Amino acid sequence: MEIKDFLQKGAILLDLEAKTSEDVIRSLGGKLRELGCVKDDFIEAALEREAKMPTGLPLGGEYNAAIPHVDIEYVNRSALGLATLQDDVVFYNMVDNQEEVPCRLVIMLALDKPKSQIEMLQSVATLLQNPEIIKNLVRAKTIEDVFEILS
Repeated sequence: MEIKDFLQKGAILLDLEAKTSEDVIRSLGGKLRELGCVKDDFIEAALEREAKMPTGLPLGGEYNAAIPHVDIEYVNRSALGLATLQDDVVFYNMVDNQEEVPCRLVIMLALDKPKSQIEMLQSVATLLQNPEIIKNLVRAKTIEDVFEILS
């Protein structure tokens, strides 16, 4: 399952100015909603899930990432959104939900089958293990750059 095959050009936000994880989730979720990929209640569901089960992932390198997602019932068709952030935005650690994780990369999953959610999480986890790819994504200037980096 390839990230680039599900990533929506209209849901790639480069150098996003955001203060909170809620800002990021609302921005990415809004783009996915505009594209018809998710239902109207997707954003609220993503915010609720993030509050209970955070998705921040410390990567041990220069940049950290977050992978917000929700249950399949809020999705019309499988899609991914991606944001690079101008400044660090705090998400909370998915393992220790008290620990703040300053993130610069957010990949939002909107998947319509349980199996595809697991497979995509594995694909994203593999990608996030490569500090060079993360650095290049965070520094990408165009949507074309993002797709080239992911190829």
